[in-house]
Amino acid sequence: MNTLTAKSRAKKVWFDERSLWILLKDGRKISIPLGFFPRLKQAKRLDLEKFTLSGDGTGIHWESLDEDISVPGLLNGIGDLTKK
Repeated sequence: MNTLTAKSRAKKVWFDERSLWILLKDGRKISIPLGFFPRLKQAKRLDLEKFTLSGDGTGIHWESLDEDISVPGLLNGIGDLTKK
């Protein structure tokens, strides 16, 4: 894992019809198709917006959806680990 990945922290999270968007504290902006995370894709808009940033932005957590996403993991290409 390189330094740009290991120290990556989310500053802001939002959604459009197809993607999860993350503004990182270093100014980079990334988008991930919601299809990479079935729980997010199937969730209602109101539930999507009920998240918390954990670990100073290293993680994104949705209590009601039982979903956790690692920001450094995303940057390393790690998607939904619940897929078989």
